[in-house]
Amino acid sequence: MRTPHIRSLAISLAVTTAITITAGGGATAFAAPGATAPAANVAFQPVVNAARTAALAHSSATGVGKDDTLSATDVLIDADGKQHVRFVRSHRGLPVLGGDLVVHLDARSGYLGVTRALRHQVEVPTTSAKLTAGQAQAKAAATAKGSAGAAQLVVDARAGRSALAYRIQVTDSAAAESGARTVVVDAATGSVLSNTPANDAFLSPGVQDKLRKSGQKLSPALGTASPAPFASSAASGFPAPATGTGSSLFVGSVHLTTTQTAKSAFTLKDPGRGDTETRDAGNKELQQFTDGKAFTSTTNRWGTGSASNRATAAVDAQYGITSTLDFYKKTLGRNGIKNDGAGAHALVHFGSKVGNAFWSSDCGCMLYGDGDGKTFAQPLVVLDVTGHELTHGVVDATANLQPTRVDANDNQFGEPGALNESLADIFGTAVEFATNNPNNPPNYLMGEKLGLQQKFLRRLDKPSLDKLEGTVDYWSKASYDTEVHAGSGVSSHAYYLLAEGSGKKTINGVAYDSPTFDGSTVAGIGRDKATAIFYRALTRYMVSTTDFHDARTATLSAAADLYGASSTEYKTVDKAWAAVNVTTANAPARG
Repeated sequence: MRTPHIRSLAISLAVTTAITITAGGGATAFAAPGATAPAANVAFQPVVNAARTAALAHSSATGVGKDDTLSATDVLIDADGKQHVRFVRSHRGLPVLGGDLVVHLDARSGYLGVTRALRHQVEVPTTSAKLTAGQAQAKAAATAKGSAGAAQLVVDARAGRSALAYRIQVTDSAAAESGARTVVVDAATGSVLSNTPANDAFLSPGVQDKLRKSGQKLSPALGTASPAPFASSAASGFPAPATGTGSSLFVGSVHLTTTQTAKSAFTLKDPGRGDTETRDAGNKELQQFTDGKAFTSTTNRWGTGSASNRATAAVDAQYGITSTLDFYKKTLGRNGIKNDGAGAHALVHFGSKVGNAFWSSDCGCMLYGDGDGKTFAQPLVVLDVTGHELTHGVVDATANLQPTRVDANDNQFGEPGALNESLADIFGTAVEFATNNPNNPPNYLMGEKLGLQQKFLRRLDKPSLDKLEGTVDYWSKASYDTEVHAGSGVSSHAYYLLAEGSGKKTINGVAYDSPTFDGSTVAGIGRDKATAIFYRALTRYMVSTTDFHDARTATLSAAADLYGASSTEYKTVDKAWAAVNVTTANAPARG
């Protein structure tokens, strides 16, 4: 995909050291998880300090109180000097769940506004828990049917409350397909406030259940295994980058950058992309990437094109991850999932009979099952699946959009969660277009190579053609509590209309016919511009509670930044959201 021509090109600066600012004054630097160059962040401290001062000076707008502590997780400075500082919050020394905000400043560090997750003031009467940490751990272990880790005291400010609570990570959970859950327990009453899977799954439990009950056995569209003759590049010193050949499941033969460790020794690790690496989980539910077994070769040829060879799935995974990283860097200027230059990791052959793929924020890696042996006969290592799941990692590192509730079967609900799924579909699709592999032709379909009877899992042009998940085309009040994959159609449809417009169109051999709620005609502005607008909205104007109406506002702000508030692009953003029934007129009342 070509880099869009924009009015004001944004410069993205990753924060590798978090700056803690307390309401009482002062600033200290501490290394954020995964930080690689703390000293590089010193230059951002004046910007963070200015944002802190603005947050306090405008407390009625920002909701930042005297007992709050702000920790900067990202600083973005645009080419015109506009500054955006993303904060997480602590209250009386305790992390606040749902307390994130972004403070916007002009080029002279003057306050422009705020995007905040909370719509209420955070206040807890005491930080002394009635429950002990051990009692909370026992509750979490029993609830999630696993082994409870340390209990962290937090303030749960989600759902309009301010409750003192414990947050506990549970591993080896019999209630989670990926083996890990996060449980939040009220520190006063012992009630479970939330119990959610720790990892983002590609296929929802509802879809898996439908497929199994219907007896569907998927016949995925596999590639042709014909390894191209390719001599590995020679190196005089080791370790050194080398170029090898992989025979994949889904895209045939591909070239992979690997690490040569000796004359005839190679590892499936890409040193040019932050040491991006794929390892073998050994059919165990590993929670740490380093516990996986490295893939090595004496020939720098990987896989056979058959799932019976353990390296074959690794080829698809490594190819998908590096393609996704290339998309984000070349198209959007984002250097790595966290924008810190670090590569991404993958564990293939994850678990026993796991028919799914996951993004693990804790592991910082992709987890790919081999299939359940019934419905899913192949590993879910398809390119758009990887692009989708790694985008969950990007969302985790930025807006951290969260579902509003999770049911007993792990199905997630609510608009922020649906927006998360939508953005993963949008950028997963964009990865396909940017990669432009003839064995995986780009389109606006998700999971089209999985072998489903309806020929795709979801699609962006007319989401309701997905009968499996019951995806919707338009917003309604029911969207507040719709399952997230079904609800994702609202913003995915808006993106498609913004990019390609309404009506009939054929792209790369796929016919589309996108309708509108209000019967209007929308002329698209092109995929490049639409992608730039949605990415800018995500990184600068979305927070953990952003819903569809907030997303409309965020994309309008992004379009105004990039192209001007009187531009065709800005007006088309407004039309695209109206075409999916998201307007100012039907926006919910804000408390």
